[in-house]
Amino acid sequence: MTLALFRALNQILAAGIGITALSLWLYTLTFNLRNRVTLAYSTILLALTAAYGGESLGSAAQSAWLADLWFRLQWLGVIFLPAAYLHFSDALLATTGRPSRGRRRLAVVGAYATAAAFTLLLLHGDLLGPFQAQAPLPYHQTTPWTWLFAVYYIAVMGWAWINFVRAYRRTVVRASRRRMAYLLLGALAPTLGAFPYATFLGSVTTRAPLFFWLLATISNLLCTVLLVLMAYAVAFFGVAWPDRVVRVRLFRWLLRGPVTVSAVLALTTAVRRVGEHYGLPYNVFVPLTMVLSFLLIEHLIGATAPLWERLLTSWRDDELVASLHDLEERLFTRQDLEQFLEAILAALCDQLRVPHAFIAGLEGQNLSLLVSVGDEVNLPPTPPSDLLAQITSQQGLLRWDGYRLLPLHSRDGQLLGVLGFPGEDKEELSEEAQDVLQTLAERAVMALEYYALGRRAAQALRAFAHPDDFIPRLRAIARYDQEQVLTPLEALPPSAELAQWVKDALSHYWGGPKLSRSPLTRLQVIQQTMQERDEDASQAVRTVLRDAVERLRPEGERRFTTEWLLYNILEMKFLQGRKVREVASRLALSEANFYRKQRVALEEVVRVLLEMEAEARARQTNPTDNPPKEQS
Repeated sequence: MTLALFRALNQILAAGIGITALSLWLYTLTFNLRNRVTLAYSTILLALTAAYGGESLGSAAQSAWLADLWFRLQWLGVIFLPAAYLHFSDALLATTGRPSRGRRRLAVVGAYATAAAFTLLLLHGDLLGPFQAQAPLPYHQTTPWTWLFAVYYIAVMGWAWINFVRAYRRTVVRASRRRMAYLLLGALAPTLGAFPYATFLGSVTTRAPLFFWLLATISNLLCTVLLVLMAYAVAFFGVAWPDRVVRVRLFRWLLRGPVTVSAVLALTTAVRRVGEHYGLPYNVFVPLTMVLSFLLIEHLIGATAPLWERLLTSWRDDELVASLHDLEERLFTRQDLEQFLEAILAALCDQLRVPHAFIAGLEGQNLSLLVSVGDEVNLPPTPPSDLLAQITSQQGLLRWDGYRLLPLHSRDGQLLGVLGFPGEDKEELSEEAQDVLQTLAERAVMALEYYALGRRAAQALRAFAHPDDFIPRLRAIARYDQEQVLTPLEALPPSAELAQWVKDALSHYWGGPKLSRSPLTRLQVIQQTMQERDEDASQAVRTVLRDAVERLRPEGERRFTTEWLLYNILEMKFLQGRKVREVASRLALSEANFYRKQRVALEEVVRVLLEMEAEARARQTNPTDNPPKEQS
């Protein structure tokens, strides 16, 4: 009974390690595969998935030939594990400022080539001997090639660990050195735990099966913990997120992935084994346990998320971070505003017995309808000047064209909009109706102020919305190589090319997300334009791009000649917003030739934009200098 218990527990732990490795591999693919360290680490995870998954499935197989197949899958993972470790150690050492001069990289290629050769021996049947299915843990007998592989495994792993120690010694910063220590400790688990000891110690498993299963269980327990520790250390490599974000994201992934799946697997296996003990190999409690345990665990994770996220991030220790964390729940979006104002207008229509009502915003000299209820409302886009003056200056009800208008002023006197509903000129509102109108107007003003506050907060936070900002990228590469702190900004190009940014912004010249959220807003020339002309980010990008295009305009009257070709493409396609076919026809170009010329035109815009950026930086450095006068 004890032997069967340890064997079942070992199978569950091996399956859990395989599930954890596969989940962490998916995590790497999802969040951070572009970094060299994590790319090499993903290879280790794939090898561990095959090794522990094959061991778990092989030990639970009902037939000898199927067990043989699964244990060969285990060996496939073990074969590639040393090469993956050497690859990982080389990338780790390069990250700490010790790049390979060619020898380590050749060694990595040689290790993978050797692993491929052992794979061919495995497939051919020469690497492993006959399969023994009667032992407490089924295993393959050894061959001379098996012992040669053991020597290769020890040699390559030893080399990888020498690189690990060198990387640890090169780490200086306390936090990075601590994580490197975590990584080295966690790396022990796959190194020692994944090796197929049963193949080399088959006689020991036969003479002392309980001792073997006890050691295997302890080994798998340690391997599970250390694998997670290693994943935690690797999660910080090459990412621009703050440490608190990395911790929460990894912990959430582990809880909802391997922890949930492993727990469901363990509970289901336990119920099935109990059923087998009483002569019911499959009963209704097996699927019931699977479904209920999955739901309960997911519910528990969601219910406790605020607690463990707070413990992992110490958000409450930082007032700013805590405020930003709560901002999403408190933010008043455009949809929220419209729903709230609709409720106010519906109440107004019911209380005043009017067929429809509306709230319009005033933008410059124009009226824009925000929300309306009831019959359709047709407002003139440009109100008469006398009405505009009354709306701006007066506080009470106004009469205009069969409507009663109530200006909505904020507490500091700023005009936010106007509330309107139909009403006869001679008809006066009762005191009760006036009280209702005043109360609902105050609610509308509060909503408009709250929405404006949210917009200002969003604009202030927009500077953090670009993942390729200099500080986050510098933090990512300087965690383990402190020399990178001295790297100049020009040596760290953004992930997206400037030409693509310009094309996206011009494509949305008349409005769109790629204009309002363009990375171009970080340029100094854009920032100066926003300050000097009192424009928002979208308007400033539009202004600077228009100026850049105009600098490409040849002198004289506009013509449709070769000299004017690039300017005409930019002005007609982007500034006027014409279709490609129309512009190409007007310029006597085929569509294929048009796109080639457009690419050249965009490159010219980039060149001019860089000149404008240099001028803006020069003005910032020497603000008292007068700009150079144009030569006549």
